[in-house]
Amino acid sequence: MFMAMVKAAMTGSELRVKPTDDEWTQLFRMSRKHAVVGLLWSVASKHKMPMTLAVQWSSEAEQIRGLNGLMNDEAARLTEAFRNWGIKTAILKGQANARLYNDPLVRQPGDIDIWVEGGKERVMELLIEMGFTQPQDLKGRNRRNIVNNYHVHLPTNDRGVDVEVHFSPSSGNHNPLTNKYLQRWLETEVKHIEETEDGFSVPLLKFALVMQLAHIQHHFLNSGVGLRQICDYYLLLKHSTADDRQEVKGLLNQFGLRRIGGALMWVLAEVFGLDNALMLCKPDKYRGKWLLRFIMAEGNFGYYAQHVKVKSDVAYFLKKEYRRLKLLPFAPSEIMWLELRHWKDLFGLLPERIERGRLSLRNIRR
Repeated sequence: MFMAMVKAAMTGSELRVKPTDDEWTQLFRMSRKHAVVGLLWSVASKHKMPMTLAVQWSSEAEQIRGLNGLMNDEAARLTEAFRNWGIKTAILKGQANARLYNDPLVRQPGDIDIWVEGGKERVMELLIEMGFTQPQDLKGRNRRNIVNNYHVHLPTNDRGVDVEVHFSPSSGNHNPLTNKYLQRWLETEVKHIEETEDGFSVPLLKFALVMQLAHIQHHFLNSGVGLRQICDYYLLLKHSTADDRQEVKGLLNQFGLRRIGGALMWVLAEVFGLDNALMLCKPDKYRGKWLLRFIMAEGNFGYYAQHVKVKSDVAYFLKKEYRRLKLLPFAPSEIMWLELRHWKDLFGLLPERIERGRLSLRNIRR
């Protein structure tokens, strides 16, 4: 029933099922779990349900519409601020994807991801010069909390918006061998941007197809990925050209994205009935079932995964380790490199943990 609602919202088809009052409540809870409250209200609002639930659902959907307006304004403001300094930018993922929906205000936003040209050191200098952050926040013991290998996480601004400033266009792969080719291509392609009516710039769709497929793989293997990202990818394919898809198709093996690509194509065909002509590669039913099962169990970015719920550090460590090892057949090289990085972080950051008085098995955020 939930998947029928998602398909109806994404394709404009009719919802033929008639949920009971209890089923409507469950569907609302699932829409929250998968961060598609606003999207599914566009379908649910046409049907009869308990009044109290309808009020709550419509209220949250309206808040999402308002939040999208705020995020678009902030994205435009950031773009203009950097443009005044002669700096090229592009909005990645969230608000760029929202434009592809029939109603751009129904997609549930998170933070703003903005790529800024210039490289890591220059971008960090810019953020200080432009007053977005303070020098002490980018140095010393605070640095690891807000700066990683591809972006700076700015403090929440006075309008309550979180912003990640990317000096690298993607977190990329865990495997450094395929990541080298992936990042080199993305660094070139992210510079080709187009202006939107909302006042900010976005990369071309072929960039988005590669970057967001790598993003889905990265999060799926590390912590979890949600249905919202799957909906986004469906729309990327629907709006792309045959030339876009053909070029991306030829890059999947080189970039280490063939397995996740096949899995995602199967999920998109299973959930939305994606046409074969729009697929990047042959659907992989074996891995697709894995991907869909984990998405439905773990929710948006894995927030409902078993390891997240436990309070014990030992239980958290063991459950997350078990999750990674279960996924070894899905993407062997990615999981191997993820494991190596995990153990390197666990022991390599030990002096910093001791200094902070935090010997937790939950890794310091990178």
